[in-house]
Amino acid sequence: MTESTGFFQVHDVEPDASPTRPDLRVIFEEHFDHVWNTLRRLGVHQADLEDLAHEVFLRVHARLDDFDAARPIRPWLCGFALRVAADHRRLARHRIEVFGSPVEALDPVPPADERIHAGERRALVEAALAALDFDRRAILVLHDVDEIPVPEIARGLGIPLNTAYSRLRVAREELAAALKRLSLSRSRRIEEVCRD
Repeated sequence: MTESTGFFQVHDVEPDASPTRPDLRVIFEEHFDHVWNTLRRLGVHQADLEDLAHEVFLRVHARLDDFDAARPIRPWLCGFALRVAADHRRLARHRIEVFGSPVEALDPVPPADERIHAGERRALVEAALAALDFDRRAILVLHDVDEIPVPEIARGLGIPLNTAYSRLRVAREELAAALKRLSLSRSRRIEEVCRD
């Protein structure tokens, strides 16, 4: 229904009208850390994290009108992070990677030996994750680390649900095998050093 009141026309709004566009600033402030950590877990190097996190939010801004407010936002953001990381990975294969960069201390309060062991465990897991196929690693990180349900991941990535479950199962098996292989390799190196 429309009423005319001089220069203005007043329109009745339907109760089921679509919600207003989400505010990018609010999304950015509330979810930047989550996007940053998701990119890091997907294998993005520390030096590239800030640029790629901003790239995620630039893409989110371009697609804000497509967001379905009835669904949770984190899987939607993870889909953007996954695509940005995948695009970057394609470009990054031409770069020379420098090994042996220092590992940051996780927390200055724990004793040094605990920090060293935690850093070694983290490096081992990151190396094992890096050995996984990118698509499988993405599902494993989104589900097991970010605790996003598999059906939401499948919808967000546009893949069949059974494919998502299959990738998760294979990723877990490959991660366990990679961790075992890397642990054995590390143990052998330590034994060799101790013999010398």
